[in-house]
Amino acid sequence: MTQAHVRSGLFDRLLGWIERVGNKLPDPTTLFVILAFLVILVSWLCSIAGVSAVHPGTGKTITVTNLLTKEGFRMMWSKAVPNFAGFAPFGMVLVAVIGAGSAEKSGFLAALMQKMLAKASRTMVTAVIIFIGINGNVAGDAAFVIMPPLAAVTYLGMGRHPLLGMFTAFAAVAAGFCANISLGLSDMLAYGFTEPAAKMIDPTYQQNPAINYYFLVVSCIVLTIVGTFVSEKLVAPRFEGQDLSKYGKAEMTNLTPEQNKGLFWAGVGFLVGIVALILMCLGSDPLMGDPNEGGSIMAPKSPFMSGIIVTVSVLLFIPGAIYGFASGKYKNDKDLFGDVVLAFKDMAPYILLCFFCAQFTNYFGWSNLGIIIAVKGAEGLRALNFTGIPLLVGVIFVSCIVNIFIGSASAKWAILAPVFVPMMMLLHFDPAVTQVAYRIGDSITNPLSPLFYYFPLILGFAHRYEPGTGMGTVIANMFPFSLCFAITWIIQLVIWALLDLPLGPGGGIFLQ
Repeated sequence: MTQAHVRSGLFDRLLGWIERVGNKLPDPTTLFVILAFLVILVSWLCSIAGVSAVHPGTGKTITVTNLLTKEGFRMMWSKAVPNFAGFAPFGMVLVAVIGAGSAEKSGFLAALMQKMLAKASRTMVTAVIIFIGINGNVAGDAAFVIMPPLAAVTYLGMGRHPLLGMFTAFAAVAAGFCANISLGLSDMLAYGFTEPAAKMIDPTYQQNPAINYYFLVVSCIVLTIVGTFVSEKLVAPRFEGQDLSKYGKAEMTNLTPEQNKGLFWAGVGFLVGIVALILMCLGSDPLMGDPNEGGSIMAPKSPFMSGIIVTVSVLLFIPGAIYGFASGKYKNDKDLFGDVVLAFKDMAPYILLCFFCAQFTNYFGWSNLGIIIAVKGAEGLRALNFTGIPLLVGVIFVSCIVNIFIGSASAKWAILAPVFVPMMMLLHFDPAVTQVAYRIGDSITNPLSPLFYYFPLILGFAHRYEPGTGMGTVIANMFPFSLCFAITWIIQLVIWALLDLPLGPGGGIFLQ
């Protein structure tokens, strides 16, 4: 288990307390077993109490489904395997591991980072990793699989603790998830629920998925600066002075001629892959386009967007494999796929945990507890009768709380948009500002919640270096990022609102 240095600062003592308390929690697998049984018990109690809520989108009354019945038992028992097989992050992670494993185990990523960042300062490397991590959502969830191990290797190569790099990258990807310098799938999914909700008040409302674009581009830059400060000044001191010799090579050396040759041909292979991808995206009816959406490659159901995990995995596998053969590490295909198998071996703890996480997630969904919590939270905010900027901040905090219980961003907004968007429109707020407030809240608590889909994944990655790493260690090192990102984003949104700046094309703060 990673132990923090004893320091006198109040904030450090707080982080140390969080780490100690968190590490006393049960193993994550045990935690999800307990949570699954807790959901069953709570569903029984709430069913008896007649707890219900009216779905804001459909107008139907939602009641709690009692899982502590014969029907509930039969469903839980018969659906255990389908729950596991259909657990969305599980499949995506395993597909991404094929490419990421090739790129990492072959030595390609380490050599690439060494080539690019050997002469860069520590602060610059941190800033680059945070910037890439924040923008990683353009590749869907692949960034959760790729960035933490890549950052760990990069930091170790610089003589820094690998967990510091891993935690920095994970915080950037998770807490800065909605920020980006380019439009992505998350923008389209969010707007897909915002427009119908807005039409409940204004049937003529129609904008575009870029209504938050200006705000999120600025967020990306600001959060990179803030995240770099947090990593270097608040988190890095907790890892200083530790012996890194047990992790292997702890400092960068000059690349060998074989490694340089491998990087050259890996770069050629990567460019060929990019060109091939571009060609598949061109034309009136591109191979990567959705024929039902005029051939658009950016449509949510297009092969390009829905298969982006496969795309990223292939684009990592190609240079990884080429580097391995060109550098002399691989003699045949058995060597190559042997390394990929080793990458899957590293994922064994995560695979085990996914089984129980999938059961808990499905039980929670079947019980309707998540939907009712979301609706009740939104109703509670509305009952407070906040107006102006406090109301915007309230939307952020309610979204933060709901985010802890419901992992899917689109599922949360499907529930909250029909409540928040019309409510805010009646108070003369543009749907764009309601959407961006929700997206802020949906991002900042991601790395803190053990119920977040990829929280177990970061634990699995950390166990490669420190087998005893507990949830407390992860949460303690994520807390400074979440706290500072929350403060920064709230201040940015307040400034935007006070100056009445456009959030994006067609998106403002107040209705005209």
